[in-house]
Amino acid sequence: MTQTGIDAVAARDAPVSQQAVHFGFYKLDPAWWELTPARRRALGNELVDLLKRWSERLLLVTYSLAGIRADCDLMLWKAADSVDDVHGMGIELMRSAPGRFLRPAHAYLSMTRRSVYVRNHRHDGQDGDRTKVAPVGAKYLFVYPFAKTRAWYALPLDRRQEIMNEHIRVGHEYPRVRLNTTYSFGLDDQEFVLAFETDYPTDFLDLVMKLRETEASRYTLRDTPIFTCVKAEGRDLLRTLGID
Repeated sequence: MTQTGIDAVAARDAPVSQQAVHFGFYKLDPAWWELTPARRRALGNELVDLLKRWSERLLLVTYSLAGIRADCDLMLWKAADSVDDVHGMGIELMRSAPGRFLRPAHAYLSMTRRSVYVRNHRHDGQDGDRTKVAPVGAKYLFVYPFAKTRAWYALPLDRRQEIMNEHIRVGHEYPRVRLNTTYSFGLDDQEFVLAFETDYPTDFLDLVMKLRETEASRYTLRDTPIFTCVKAEGRDLLRTLGID
């Protein structure tokens, strides 16, 4: 084998850098609202400072669900080079003064990896080789855990690819919706965590309705709960905490 061929094989077989991804949903404890406004402000600023410090070590985006869902008020979307970083931040948040008022409501752990199905169907928002989370800064994020039936995995790969080609084609019809697919096999209860970024909720609604008509939908085992998250950083995050 020539040196060029050896280099090509080495590049193909080289380990792929993957990220650990975590979606943490929290409910404010009722005791939070019994604090004086001054105390809430002090704790709120402490929380913002903690998040700012960790954002220098990992990707961190904060969202509000206040007034949208009954079971959670905040969501932290994290992506790091290792599960250890996600774990470390979780411990510090839990032990902090504001963290004592944050009750975990839902949590999903996953990792990035190259897609089996979309490598030959790249377009903006659906890059099958993307192994780094790169939020586009959209106002809304729609998140849900996802699992397929065992019958799906019993299908030959070529047949699964045919079915996914239709699924991907429908996604191409909504370019203003960006998909982030992460994988949880063996890490958590679900198989995937899907997170869609957009500034246009109506596009996402229409996309999901149309995907229900595809053959791939027959092989969905679970795709709930679904969370509508509104980006909330800095002052917007403080407003979610009841701080003007």
